[in-house]
Amino acid sequence: MIVFDKACFSYGTRQILKDVSFSIDKNERVAILGESGGGKTTVLKLMLGLIRPDSGRILIDGEEINDKTEDELRSVRMKFSIVFQEGALFDSLNVKENVAFCLREYTKMSEEEIDRKVRELLRMVDVEQAIDLMPEELSGGMHRRVAIARSLAAFESEMFLYDEPTAGLDPANSDIICKLILDLSKKGRGFVIITHKVTDALKVADRFMFLKEGIIIFDGNKEQFSRTTLPELQVFLSESNFVLKG
Repeated sequence: MIVFDKACFSYGTRQILKDVSFSIDKNERVAILGESGGGKTTVLKLMLGLIRPDSGRILIDGEEINDKTEDELRSVRMKFSIVFQEGALFDSLNVKENVAFCLREYTKMSEEEIDRKVRELLRMVDVEQAIDLMPEELSGGMHRRVAIARSLAAFESEMFLYDEPTAGLDPANSDIICKLILDLSKKGRGFVIITHKVTDALKVADRFMFLKEGIIIFDGNKEQFSRTTLPELQVFLSESNFVLKG
């Protein structure tokens, strides 16, 4: 599904990613962790062709996307349901209109069909009661769930991409979002979650990658992750108040 082959990326003179290589199957549940500014969100943007690598290759379903046009990238992006941390909802539209936006943009559904689909999606994420509210009236957890509902609209994706889906949320709402992520993955669709919250990553993922100064220094399963002897990862985990297994 997703392949990075020695991908490098820089912002100006600052190198963000250095020869990053990995492959992810569409049914995997992968967490990418690392310090702030370490390149986690950059990886996500490269997957979608929102930015281009300086060198190396990125392939989605066997197709290299480096040189694709914006029109060609549309079909690539439609393979994913995407939830970005920032700017998830249109402030000027209520919950119903936010979720309906993609349905009106990309389908030929009637207004009756759109209304039915919006309610179905909101029910799926347990916020149908908020259908007439404006984004400013939502709690942080509800805002994130509406964003997930909107990401599910318009087409059936093959995989989910989450950028810090529990950032800024209290433990109770973080648990709700983690459970929702797991419930959605039970339909056979995997996901990549970008997060700095170790406890949330452990709740949802089976595979863990750790980025340090633009290099993937760890890629392994939950057991290997929780018993790591890698000094850089041990420091990150201790700073995250995670107790390593003996």
